[in-house]
Amino acid sequence: MLPIFAKAEGLPYSNREGWLTGSFHLLVNEKVEAGKDENLIELGVCVPVPQQLAGCRREIDGAVFYGYCENLNTPEVYDGTLVERFLDILEDFKPDMVHIFGTEFPHSLAMVRAFQRPERTLVGIQGLCCAIADSYMAELPYKVQRARTFRDRVRHDSLKEQQKKFRLRAENERSTIQEVLHITGRTGFDREGTSAIHPEAIYHLMNETLRPEFYEGRWDLNGVEPHSIFISQGDYPLKGFHFVLQAMPKILKEYPDAKLYVAGKSIIGNVGGRIPAKKLPSALWITAYGKYLKKLIREGNLEGHVIMLGSLNAEEMKAQFLRSHVFVCPSVMENSPNSLCEAMLLGMPVAAARVGGIGDLVENGAEGLLFSEGDYEALAEDVCNLFENNQFACRLASAAHKEAMIRHNPHTNYLRLLEIYRSICQ
Repeated sequence: MLPIFAKAEGLPYSNREGWLTGSFHLLVNEKVEAGKDENLIELGVCVPVPQQLAGCRREIDGAVFYGYCENLNTPEVYDGTLVERFLDILEDFKPDMVHIFGTEFPHSLAMVRAFQRPERTLVGIQGLCCAIADSYMAELPYKVQRARTFRDRVRHDSLKEQQKKFRLRAENERSTIQEVLHITGRTGFDREGTSAIHPEAIYHLMNETLRPEFYEGRWDLNGVEPHSIFISQGDYPLKGFHFVLQAMPKILKEYPDAKLYVAGKSIIGNVGGRIPAKKLPSALWITAYGKYLKKLIREGNLEGHVIMLGSLNAEEMKAQFLRSHVFVCPSVMENSPNSLCEAMLLGMPVAAARVGGIGDLVENGAEGLLFSEGDYEALAEDVCNLFENNQFACRLASAAHKEAMIRHNPHTNYLRLLEIYRSICQ
């Protein structure tokens, strides 16, 4: 859900999908600056809402918002009832074209089937569920992959079941891509992946505009907590939190004061004292992956060196970026992770796994450091290298900022988006 809609309705919202906020501000702000004579886009936005708002229609900041109800607890299940709601929305708004952001949820395929105009439908690729499913276990020990805690059994949500759900989501994703004619992406990885599914689809290169908060402010070595590492999330194996924990003993050997800060949902509870403690015993809520993470912390003597920050809004994320010495993206599969792009935009040193589309974002040794997937020894070496050589780290950070400012330039991206829209609607 877009924060602008959630705030207007007094609803909670996720901070994960920063690209959605960036895209909305891109369209709305550029419209305002262009003036009435060049107000080329009338914007209708469909947003998932609670049941009581399922049929709502709101006008906010010059856009019309429509609510629909989707069960986000079962994103692997296609919900054909969404088609009826989308038909009502399409009849009310009468769009010239439909732009769908992402392929991971049932609403994408439902909208494609409601609109039934593949030549006027554009799908923006975020990640690819098929690749996520294949990489999901992220080299976890086989015993951990098969493990099931009390919570996993009750919720039918073990690691194996989570992976199976991504495979089911990949089937809906495949249908979505096959049933449209236009696709936007920004990496060789997503271009190759979508082409394999739908070779006849027209691929439009389109860089992302990020949240506005990250275009202001610059990382400064003098303002950081020395030897602090920041990762943006770690609640499921794909994100590679366990690799950073495995790297920490080697990092601590060189830098005993090193600390790891982790944003996002904590599946290991109040580690580091920054988030509210859970009231129930951990045996009732911990996942098999969370149990493995706690084991790595215990065996690596990492108590006091790992701090879980919980969910952070844009300003809080920005503040954490700016006070951290190094940002690490250890995921085993990513297309173009927003957190990495935000770190580069702020001009901070980054180290990332060379997976998916990341090689298109970071030039190794010039804009950041890249290590092989799952290679926590190389991860530790890269982090220590950035800690040790301030001049080198600052040079990489400056180059990253320069490249990110070009890639994520809002006005350039707006003009490109208009170009794509015109080509589809002509």
